[in-house]
Amino acid sequence: MLQDGVRLHAIGDVEKLPGSVLAALNESKKATQKCEKINLVLAINYGGRDAIRRVIAKMLETQIQPQAVTEDLIGKMLETAPFGDPDLLIRTSGENRVSNFLLWESAYTEFYTTDIPWPEFTRKDLEDALSAYSARSRRKGGGL
Repeated sequence: MLQDGVRLHAIGDVEKLPGSVLAALNESKKATQKCEKINLVLAINYGGRDAIRRVIAKMLETQIQPQAVTEDLIGKMLETAPFGDPDLLIRTSGENRVSNFLLWESAYTEFYTTDIPWPEFTRKDLEDALSAYSARSRRKGGGL
């Protein structure tokens, strides 16, 4: 990862990991913190509903007033905020559901589904997904 400039991040309730695993994760994150070519974000013990719950808990802890709660504020408080919302979500194995993954962040994400299971998903399959995505007209909630 260091050689390829990969910076490691983790989203999810990682504090529930066994101590040795959490220590290794934190050590790896620290070792790669100056890498800038690509961000590798691991979703560990992650659930979209729990991510939203944790934002609400933070708001209550910091006593944010109800009138101050905006969609923008919620987005900024999500642990995925540094990475932005995904433009494309590729769903493998023929699944056609979100499965509690990036619920808030995927509001305007384009979905691509394929029957190909993840372990067999190839570079060509990725190119096919990107080609299909590039042919779409994105409105991001802007209507017709």
